[in-house]
Amino acid sequence: MNTLVHKTYLFSMAFIVLITTIYLTYTGYTYYNTSLEERFYHPHYHWFKSSGIYGQGLGVLGTFLIFFGVTIYIARKRYNFMVKYLRLKYLLEFHIFLCVLGPILILFHTAFKFGGIVSIAFWSMVAVVLSGVLGRYIYIQIPRTIEGRELSLHEVKALKTDLATILNEKFNLPESIIYMILSITDEDAPKDTNVTIGHLRSLLLKNDVPKSDRVLILKMVKKEKSLSRKIVQLQTMQKLLKYWHVLHMPFALIMLVIVIIHIIVTVSLGYKWIF
Repeated sequence: MNTLVHKTYLFSMAFIVLITTIYLTYTGYTYYNTSLEERFYHPHYHWFKSSGIYGQGLGVLGTFLIFFGVTIYIARKRYNFMVKYLRLKYLLEFHIFLCVLGPILILFHTAFKFGGIVSIAFWSMVAVVLSGVLGRYIYIQIPRTIEGRELSLHEVKALKTDLATILNEKFNLPESIIYMILSITDEDAPKDTNVTIGHLRSLLLKNDVPKSDRVLILKMVKKEKSLSRKIVQLQTMQKLLKYWHVLHMPFALIMLVIVIIHIIVTVSLGYKWIF
């Protein structure tokens, strides 16, 4: 998946979440904006209430999206389900998409009325969603293969190139410029706080470096700088990811158990939606 397609993929999922939220808000605004005591007299009470066809349908669909998103992600990550067709990186983003859209549907299913054990499930769900967004940020900071496998510190270091040799042999750059580049890309090198990518671009222009070479050099510098930063951050991010699992999983399990109890109680009381 190239960069443009990937951005379109992410934009489409964000757009669906946004449009769905706007639609649900617009459709039931008069009901949700009515006080709890007066909702019974709303003309569409039997439609929007949590046990109504519409309200309960949102709960069923939202729950399905969450369970599907969690199940397919765990199946791919732990059991290599459809490993040839599902890249972990993109599946994680799809997992997050479903586990954001699902809770939004469930929020409207509750009609913004929380109480008892359901409130525990709801706030656990909120904690899962927020920690999931945080987890994705940590996840993307760790370098991975194209299939999504986490790279070791040794593998990340192997990705770095002998930049000084390449710059000297391929572009025949002066030693002063090479030293400047190394001070930008190497985290262990002495730092000149005045040196930036912008300064380097200006210096290359002043030294009459051809435009095609300038573009290539700056691209290489940005890549090496990113790798150097990730090498420094790698161990920290790996530790944070372990701590994140400790935070994320308990809330997810609490939500799962309470949702199952809620479904069993609901069905036992005769609320079976359209079935």
